[in-house]
Amino acid sequence: MSGGGLRDRLTDGLYGLGWGAVKTLPEPVAQALFRTLADQVWKRRGKSVLRLESNLARVVPDADAARLAELSKAGMRSYMRYWMESFRLPTWTPERIRASIEVDGVQRLTDGLDAGKGVVLALPHLGNWDLAGAWVTTDLKVPFTTVAERLKPESLYDRFVAYREGLGMEVLPHSGGAAFGTLARRLRSGGLVCLVADRDLSASGVEVTFFGDTARMPAGPALLAQQTGALLLPVTLRYDGTPVMRARIHPAVPVPTTGTRAEKTSSMTQALADAFAAGIAEHPQDWHMLQRLWLSDLEPRGEAP
Repeated sequence: MSGGGLRDRLTDGLYGLGWGAVKTLPEPVAQALFRTLADQVWKRRGKSVLRLESNLARVVPDADAARLAELSKAGMRSYMRYWMESFRLPTWTPERIRASIEVDGVQRLTDGLDAGKGVVLALPHLGNWDLAGAWVTTDLKVPFTTVAERLKPESLYDRFVAYREGLGMEVLPHSGGAAFGTLARRLRSGGLVCLVADRDLSASGVEVTFFGDTARMPAGPALLAQQTGALLLPVTLRYDGTPVMRARIHPAVPVPTTGTRAEKTSSMTQALADAFAAGIAEHPQDWHMLQRLWLSDLEPRGEAP
């Protein structure tokens, strides 16, 4: 077996262990385990932690080294809380899901759905977006469609799809036009689409100003709103030191009345970036961005995304 094949099998096995074993632990034990794991990963200061710290330096530009270290440590704890909750989420009762999230601005979502035009919810990698999705299907009893990036090994991607489908989501593979067409059909029939939308380094990504520098974000949410008439709502999430996650549904991003499709898409994606930035700036430690994002972090070294 090749080194890559062995590595893929090990990765899949570890995730399988997580979904199989972590959900059986008493909750205080699981919380302590993942907090300890977060602190150990943070102390090693590997590439992911250093990248997180570098990204946080953009969000909090006046932070000194001590403050950035404090934020990155809290960030790893937040990230591991996401995984701990996600491994356990399939066992949570509807009552537990409802009690674990508080949503501000829910009327914007329900009014949009009641209008029958379809709604696109766009989120950054903040808090636990899977928990937010479970709340939508459990509390609002509204099914929705999302897109999942293909992972390696394929068996790991299948695990993620099965996990999210088990929470009541329809999951499409990230496969360009085919996924877009299905999303558009769901919206035209008055449905709900949820997309994580704060990073897209492909050629189709839209350049935005984000914390004072240029980044790329996906065009999909803005294009879907333009082509289907759906409402586009930014959403931000945060933890606040309690078992409850807070969510904010921001005001709708309007479709500009003038300009080309590309100009409208650029304007709307910038509006999404601004809403994301507002939520991230309030709770930077809950932004789980452990990858390169800004173009200036890529170009000097000529690195692939």
